[in-house]
Amino acid sequence: MNTLTKQDITAVILAGGKGRRMQGEDKGLVELADRPLIEYVIEAIKPQVKSIIINANRNQSLYSHYGFPVISDTLDNYQGPLAGFFSAMKETSTSHIVTLPCDGPLLASNYVERLISTLNKENAEIAVAHDGNRLQPVHSLIPVSLSVSLEGFLDSGERKIDLWYKQHNVTHADFSDCPETFRNINTTNERDNLQNEGLM
Repeated sequence: MNTLTKQDITAVILAGGKGRRMQGEDKGLVELADRPLIEYVIEAIKPQVKSIIINANRNQSLYSHYGFPVISDTLDNYQGPLAGFFSAMKETSTSHIVTLPCDGPLLASNYVERLISTLNKENAEIAVAHDGNRLQPVHSLIPVSLSVSLEGFLDSGERKIDLWYKQHNVTHADFSDCPETFRNINTTNERDNLQNEGLM
């Protein structure tokens, strides 16, 4: 098995949700300390991967200003993160994708390195981040070769990410020393709390 490197990976920033808990706002464009949340994510992930894709189902023209491909779900009606995974798999030229949400501004600087290390060490198909207390299923490293499996899963009507993972050899990457990596902004209160704590 060839050792995976960042040159084999495209980051998929998931900005395709409805933002229900944010009064329907597009979370990637919600501002934190006068900057859209997605800018923090792009800044953190860009040095860690070969390329970036933004998965967005609205405001595509605004997201396109960042200079990366913007793709919508191939499935209609906001089918969840797996739909974003699949759409990105169909567009990327790298062997793997790494996934992450648009509303997590505290991403670890070695996020991809840890996922790669765990995947290589365990010789697994998929590496999923674990914060020490629970799995973080939208933070994952996945081979594009599993797009056929994912397409079949979605075609069957399933949408639950954990159920798809169970069909494959999954390993957990340990992020217990930096759980703030998974601190995402779902509400305006969470945004304000993060800013008031002086972390941004």
